[in-house]
Amino acid sequence: MLNASIITGFADEIDSSFDVQLNVLNELGQKYIELRAADGVGIADFTMNKAKEIKEKMDANKVRISAIGSPIGKIGINDDFMPHMEKYKHVVELAHYFNTPNIRMFSFYLPDEKKPELYRNEVMERMGRLVDYAKSEGIILLHENEKGIYGAMAKECLDLMNEFYGDNFKCIFDFANYVQCKQDTKKAYELLKDYISYIHVKDAVWETGEVVIPGTGDGNLQYVFNELDKRGFCGFLSLEPHLFHFQGFDALEKGETGNKKESDGVRAYKAAYAGLKRILQ
Repeated sequence: MLNASIITGFADEIDSSFDVQLNVLNELGQKYIELRAADGVGIADFTMNKAKEIKEKMDANKVRISAIGSPIGKIGINDDFMPHMEKYKHVVELAHYFNTPNIRMFSFYLPDEKKPELYRNEVMERMGRLVDYAKSEGIILLHENEKGIYGAMAKECLDLMNEFYGDNFKCIFDFANYVQCKQDTKKAYELLKDYISYIHVKDAVWETGEVVIPGTGDGNLQYVFNELDKRGFCGFLSLEPHLFHFQGFDALEKGETGNKKESDGVRAYKAAYAGLKRILQ
């Protein structure tokens, strides 16, 4: 059942300090994290010494990783792929070290977002190489729909699933990203329901694209959660508040609209957490 799912989240939106992140997670009773950054360092830039430091703190607080919140696939489709592939291999090494098979990833920014079909062959070739390596390493790539990439809309996400879905390639469903792309989330869910294994809990307003507390926007979170519940979904529900202009936000979100209403990351994360809990009641 959905209310048996595990709440996780991007704790770097709480504060850049990993100690502060852990304090808030402990206060909320949250035992999982989608690790994207700690102490101002993005996960793909972790040295193994930094990874050891972070893991020791996690172990001491009995916090585990639901997924590596990696930036893999967040480069232009015409950018040099080989350095990115090497970064990907390092992220896979980190996933093994943190004892998670799950790596969040993307399907490349396009020069012309309105014509994804023009870039399909190159996207599929690159994605195929990423998936093949994931198979060889026992890794699960979780593809997130995101503004500006090949898989921005549900149709192209379905195309990726038809091509690669299996033990090593699955679907993340991000409500707000669809809303900001003017994609009806109910229709997106219907297309992708057989492939969804991980949820990003983020809501937005259709007219402006502004990110709001989960359940208060146009993402149809309650509807989709009800449908997931009928299907017996019990995976991770990952909070990605985006209610506060946290450190690293500009590097993560290309052209996101709307003002950040909360005055600090702790308040923003707790507000998002409360919103999710209301949906699950």
